[in-house]
Amino acid sequence: MASRAAHWLARTLPAAAWTVLLALSPWRAGLPLLLLMALGAVMFDRRIEVYATLCRRGLRWGLPGLLFAVQHALGGDLLAWGAALLGALVGFSLLALLESLLDHRVRRIPAGKVTPEWRELALAPIGPPVRIIELARAAWQDAGAGVVAGPDGAAVRYEAHGNGRGRYVFARDRSIDRAGPRCCFGPGGRWFAASHAGRRGTVLWDRKEERILRLAGWALSGWEGEQPWLARGSDGVPTSLHEVLGR
Repeated sequence: MASRAAHWLARTLPAAAWTVLLALSPWRAGLPLLLLMALGAVMFDRRIEVYATLCRRGLRWGLPGLLFAVQHALGGDLLAWGAALLGALVGFSLLALLESLLDHRVRRIPAGKVTPEWRELALAPIGPPVRIIELARAAWQDAGAGVVAGPDGAAVRYEAHGNGRGRYVFARDRSIDRAGPRCCFGPGGRWFAASHAGRRGTVLWDRKEERILRLAGWALSGWEGEQPWLARGSDGVPTSLHEVLGR
C-alpha cells in the first residue's frame, strides 16, 4: 500500500505543480507552451514514446492552469469564469480528438487496389466457412512485489523505476524495458505480455522468434492456442495479431 501511495504521489505532484505554474503565469506564456506540447505529442508519437507521453500528460494537466490564468487576466468576474468554462469545453474537446487520432491508425487502401463492381460481388461465392473463435482468458499477474513465476517455474524479476515504468529481467540476462507491472504468459509459454508503461497498450515478447512488439492503444483480449488476440480498449472487438500488424 505504501509503495502504491508513493507511486501515486510521484505521478501526481509534478503534474499538479505544472498546473499551478501555468495558473500563476501569464496566459500569453502558457499558451505557446501548450501549443508546443501538442506539436511534440504528434511528432514524437511512436518515435520517442517517453517524450510523447510527457507531452500528452502536460496538455491534460496544463490546460486547467491556462484557463485559470485566462479568467484571472479577464478580471475574475462572472463573465471571465464563463469565458474560462467555454474555453474548457473547447480545449478538452480538441484534446480528446487529438488523443483519439494518435491512438487509432488509419488503414489506407493500397494504390491500384480497386473496389470490385457490384456485379462481381453479387456473382462471387460466399466467403470461407465461419469458424468460431474461443479465446482463453489471460492470466494476469501483478509484478509489483518484484518477482513473478514463469511457465517453467523460473523466477522473473521486475525492477520498478517509478511512474509506472520498469524492467523485466529473465534468465540468461534477457530483459524488457519500459513495461508496466501487469504481466502474463501465453498458455504454451511462447508469448510474454506486459502492460505498456506510461500509456495504454501492450508489450508482447515472442520468446520463440526473439522479437518484441510494442502495440500502443491495443489491449490483450486473450489467447487462441498460442496466438494473442488484441482489441482497442476493454470493449473493442478482438483482432488477431496478424491483422493488428497489417499482415
